[in-house]
Formats: sequence, C-alpha cells, structure tokens
Amino acid sequence: MRQHLNTLFVTREGAYLAKDGAAIDVRQGGQSLLRVPLHNLDGIVALGYDIGASAHLMAACAEAGVTLSFCTPNGRFLAAVRGFTPGNVLLRRMQYRLSDDATASLRLAMPMIAAKLANCRAVLQRAVRDHGDSSGIASASALLARSAQSAMRAGDLDALRGIEGDAAGVYFAVFPQLLKIEGFAFEGRVRRPPTDPVNALLSFHYSLLAHDCRSALESVGLDGAVGFLHRDRPGRPSLALDLMEEFRPVLADRAALTLLNRRQLSPGDFRVQESGAVELTETARKTVLTAWQERKRDEITHPFLEEKTTVGLLPFLQARLLSRHLRGDLDAYPAFLWR
Repeated sequence: MRQHLNTLFVTREGAYLAKDGAAIDVRQGGQSLLRVPLHNLDGIVALGYDIGASAHLMAACAEAGVTLSFCTPNGRFLAAVRGFTPGNVLLRRMQYRLSDDATASLRLAMPMIAAKLANCRAVLQRAVRDHGDSSGIASASALLARSAQSAMRAGDLDALRGIEGDAAGVYFAVFPQLLKIEGFAFEGRVRRPPTDPVNALLSFHYSLLAHDCRSALESVGLDGAVGFLHRDRPGRPSLALDLMEEFRPVLADRAALTLLNRRQLSPGDFRVQESGAVELTETARKTVLTAWQERKRDEITHPFLEEKTTVGLLPFLQARLLSRHLRGDLDAYPAFLWR
C-alpha cells in the first residue's frame, strides 16, 4: 500500500523553491517562509505566474518521484518536472497499442464513463436524501441511470462521447438546485474561461484532481499523456483526464458544493478579470486547498478491493488497477463506483 502523503501548494507570487538538505525551503525576498521534508510529499503544485524553483530541487523531486507542477493561479496546467519514466516499458508499449486501437480504447473508456454517470447520479441522490426532491432532481437521477447503462453499450468512441455529453447536460441542468445558499448563480458549465464563481470553483477543483490523477498514473509507470477516451494533444494529460472522469462528481463537485453550502466561501472570494473570466482570490484558494487536503484524509472502503483506504489514495489505487488490467492480470478495468 502506498503511504498516504500530501501535496504542497505554493500560492504566493514571487516565491522561490530551493533544496535545503533533505527539505524544501520556500523563500521570498531572501527570507525562508516554510521548510517541508521532501519525504513527506508526493507532489508540489506552484499556483502563480512568478514562482520559481532551483535546479537542485527539481533534480531532487525527480529522483524522489515527487511531481512538481507549475500552474496558473486558476489551476491551469503549464508544465511539470519529472525524471526518468518509471515502471515497465512493456506496460507502456501495451498502453500505446491499445490507445491506437479504437475497439480496445472503447472497451477501456466505457466503464470509466459509466462510472462517472453513476457517480453523478449518486450526487443527485444524496441531495434528494438531504433536502428532498425539487423540480426534477429525482427524474434527472433516473435519466443518468439509463445513460450509464447506455454507456456500456456504446458502439464507438464518438457515440460514447455523445452519451456522456447529453448526460452532462442533464446533470448540470439541475446542479443549481444543489446550491442551498443565495448569491451564486449557475446557468450551466462554462470552462474556458469560467464566467461565474461556481464554474471557477469547479474548474479549480478539476485542476487539482487532474494533478493527483496524473501523479498516480505516472507512479505506476503509465504515460499520463496517452489516453483512451481523450485523444492525444500536445500538453494535454489525456489519460489523467480519462481517469479523473469517475472522480469528478464525488470528489470535485461534492467538494465545491460543500464549500459553498457551508458558507466557507462567499461572492466576495471571487474577482472578475477584464476579460470577463472569474477567478478565486488568493485567500479563497487557500481555503479550497485546505479543504481539499482535509478531504483526502477521509477514510472509505474501496468498492472493488473491499479494503479501507483514504480518499487521497483512490486515484493511486485506480491507476494500479488499470495497470493490472493492461498487463492482463484483470479481465476488465473496475472503475470506481461511489457507495
């Protein structure tokens, strides 16, 4: 079992990350702000336009298998530092062969999307249990159940994408009814750029989840850039986007809803740029990151392994199950279903 480690998030513009013995030293203006032992981490995420790192630290992270990612303040991935690719080259060759085979890619993508839609339904069902049905949440839940079944019968990847897109429209049409506070309007999913606080919060959570999924995949020797549903594109972690589909509703969406419904964030925690894009303030990002780390420590029972684990380890466990399937140890990939 992989030790449950943490991610260090650096949000202060002008910060510089250096290696100090066996620790990471976060500096600014010649002063040390924070020291963290490298062995306590499995990832570092720099969220800013002016955050640097020394070559010695980059080399130490690569050697220790610690993912060092550079992102915009909103969480959009820019670049990552990594060392030699770990794992079995035969595993990656199998991944590439299956990715080039449309039928094999469909067979791998179907359970991921079916699990995503089932998990979207679980989010809606929880809302019905907690607050009662309102304007068709229960009917949307029933539609998602049928869509999940249809996903397992899709004839090709385009058909699967169509099923997923239609189901996402159903899900986000009732998503505003899951918000139980005033002041946050949500009229649908808007990605690039997010134009309201709810979309900005969702996009930020998805960026955090994508980082964790990419780290998990590369830790077992898979290439995070070569996916099955998401096709190759320079700079896009396609396999990480595949893997995170099943986690989006229950980890990212639920986390965003919790922060808003518990009034841990307010409209004043967001700002509008001149372009019209909405982003979180630095203080709000810290609130989100703290809640994200705390959520990763919660314990659940894995539905396939039937073992207790932490939420933070779920991407690593699913990456390991995926690699076992690609090696032929499992007949099918058991996507994660929330209970």
